[in-house]
Amino acid sequence: MPQQKFKAEIIALEKKRQLYSALVIFVVLAVLIGGYGISNELNSGSFIKGLTQFFDYPWEIVREAWDSGTGFLSLLVRFLPALMETLNIAGAASLIGCGIAVVLAFLGSSNLGVKPPVIIPMVRRIMDGMRAFPELIIALFLIYVLGSSPVPAMIAVSFHTAGALGKLFSEVNENIYVEPVEGLQSCGADWLQRMRYGVIPQVLPNYLSYFMLRLEINVRASAILGFVGAGGVGIELRRTIGWGKGAGDETAALFLLMIMAIFVIDQTSSAIRRRLITGQQAA
Repeated sequence: MPQQKFKAEIIALEKKRQLYSALVIFVVLAVLIGGYGISNELNSGSFIKGLTQFFDYPWEIVREAWDSGTGFLSLLVRFLPALMETLNIAGAASLIGCGIAVVLAFLGSSNLGVKPPVIIPMVRRIMDGMRAFPELIIALFLIYVLGSSPVPAMIAVSFHTAGALGKLFSEVNENIYVEPVEGLQSCGADWLQRMRYGVIPQVLPNYLSYFMLRLEINVRASAILGFVGAGGVGIELRRTIGWGKGAGDETAALFLLMIMAIFVIDQTSSAIRRRLITGQQAA
C-alpha cells in the first residue's frame, strides 16, 4: 500500500509538471506570435518576403567571386596583411589573457590549498566581472579613450579572455587527482612546488585545448572589433559589405581567409594536444 501511494504521488507530480510545461510553451508561443505580428507591422517590408530573399546576397557573393576568375587569388594575397593583423591581435590577446587566467585559476580553485581561503571567492568574483562585459563594449570604451588602433582591441579581447579562461581553468583544476599533490605536501614541498609538479602536468593538455579554442574565438572577435575601427579584417569587411553589389568577390576572399585561419588553428591544436597526451602525432 505505501508503495502504491508513493507511485500515485509520483504520477500526480508528473502530470502537474507536464501541465506546467504545456502552459509555459503556450505562453511562449503566444508571445512569439504576438511579437511577430507587431514587429512585422513596424517593418518597412514583410518578414515572409524577406525570408524568400534570404539567400540572394550570399549567392551574389559566390557569383561575383566566381566571375572574378583568377583575380580571386590576387584578392587573397591582397588581404593577407589584414588577416595577419587580426591574427596578431588575437594571438597577443590570447597569450596575455591566458597568462592572467592561469594565475586567477590557481588562486580561485578550492582544492589547491590557497591561503588565506578568503582569496578564492574574491578571485572568482573578479573573473565573473571580467566575463560580464563583451569585448565590443570594452573596445568601444577604449577606442574613445585611446583612439582607433589595434591596441584597444587587444586589451578588450585579453581582458575578456582572462575571465573566460580563468573560469575554465579553475574547473579543470578542481577535477584533478589530489593524491600527487598530497604526496608532494607530505614530502615537504611548498605550495608553488606542489602546483608545478603535482597540478600542471595533469591540467596542461586541457589548458592547451581550452586555449586553442579561445584563440579561435578571439580571431572571430578581433575580426568583429574591426567594424568599430580596431583594425584587421573587420575594417575590410565593413567596407566590402557596405559597398554591397560589386564587392562580393572581396567579401568572399575575406571569408575564405578567415575559414582557412580557423582550420589551421584547429588542426594545430589537435596535433599539439595529441602529442602532449600520447606522445604521438595526430593522424
